[in-house]
Amino acid sequence: MEPEKKPSRPKTKIWKFLTLLGPGLTTGAADDDPSGIATYSQTGAQFGYGQLWTALYMLPFMMAVQEACARIGLVTGKGIAALVKKHYSKTVLYSVVGLVVIANTINIGADIGAMAEAVKLLVPVSFTVITLVLTATILLLEIYTSYRTYARILKWLALTLLAYPITVFIVHQDWGTVLKASVLPHVEFSFAFLFIITGVLGTTISPYMFFWEASQEVEEQQGNNHKMGKRNMVDRLLISRMRIDNNTGMIVSEITTWCIILVAAAVLHQSGVKNINTAADAAKAIEPLVDTFPHAGFLSKLIFSIGIIGLGLLAVPVLSGSAAYAVSEAFNWKASLNLKPARARGFYGVIIVATLVGLTINFVGIDPVKALVYAAVLNGVAAVPLLFLIIKISRNENIMGEYKSRALSSSLLWVTFIAMGAAAVAMFFTIGK
Repeated sequence: MEPEKKPSRPKTKIWKFLTLLGPGLTTGAADDDPSGIATYSQTGAQFGYGQLWTALYMLPFMMAVQEACARIGLVTGKGIAALVKKHYSKTVLYSVVGLVVIANTINIGADIGAMAEAVKLLVPVSFTVITLVLTATILLLEIYTSYRTYARILKWLALTLLAYPITVFIVHQDWGTVLKASVLPHVEFSFAFLFIITGVLGTTISPYMFFWEASQEVEEQQGNNHKMGKRNMVDRLLISRMRIDNNTGMIVSEITTWCIILVAAAVLHQSGVKNINTAADAAKAIEPLVDTFPHAGFLSKLIFSIGIIGLGLLAVPVLSGSAAYAVSEAFNWKASLNLKPARARGFYGVIIVATLVGLTINFVGIDPVKALVYAAVLNGVAAVPLLFLIIKISRNENIMGEYKSRALSSSLLWVTFIAMGAAAVAMFFTIGK
């Protein structure tokens, strides 16, 4: 009798790795939301390879910020707003919550508008009808789908990002120039350049990501029957797994960012398209992906639309959910996507209100594509004071115990704070110049 075959080790290792992925991967994928795609596409179209280096240099800072947020949630069993409430004044608390709610609500509106524009590329339906249907679909999924099921949906939606990396290797590139632009920083002291780079920073290191990942680590551990109120339930292995998940999500996010900027630079900028005014303009960036197929223009719009819609379905619940966590923690409301609506009325109420208010932004005459970039810039400004609080919390031994931020983490966090603050100040300083 032949000996029983053992499963191959590589498959076992891959499976174990995949099972570690959760809040970090979801957060990283949500980072490349419609606002991110629009901002990265605009910088590629406007400045060519000029801001390609930002993807490489943002990665360690993005990883450090999100690792700190995830560690805060994992160690304390509380979201960021709950910790601010406990350790800081009400003025600080309400300022923090207000910043997140305002920035997220505007971002929600911009993303819903972008999704509607993407649908219109394929189906000649009224913009109003599309936005209403999309909003209703998102709310129904977020409110009436269990967290476990919804988390799996979010993971699969992340696959829609693959269109840009594939296109990178189809478009002809001068790889020497690309490598140089990816490594050597290029800076212009003009309002246009600083405006976009603030948007790039803001859509990459965003306030909603801080709150979402911290709260999702709490959700994840509660779902795994960990008693998060007890610090001794956290060990080095759990922290290590969180870092693998977080770093994987951030690396995937920044590779995608690099690919979007590169594709827009190679396809749009080099063909003379310097400003993206419509969803159709942005869709042209991935036309080379299907250039040899019949109806290439339609296919590129189809792929672009699927990506925007998929990522919008991923990002809007993250935006409204992170706002709901912040408000609920501030007012001691029950807050969990695992709870039924009847048991967390305030939490789900914030989700509904934030989404509906975001929806109304699309009917005040703001161009949906430009709104995406403006939302990114707003996030870039709002992130600065929130980063300061995250640094303070993550370094506080009374809050974090033995898992407080050490020298490397603290250094990266402070450099992120200074860089984002400097970009925002420089942008305002160059207005009108």
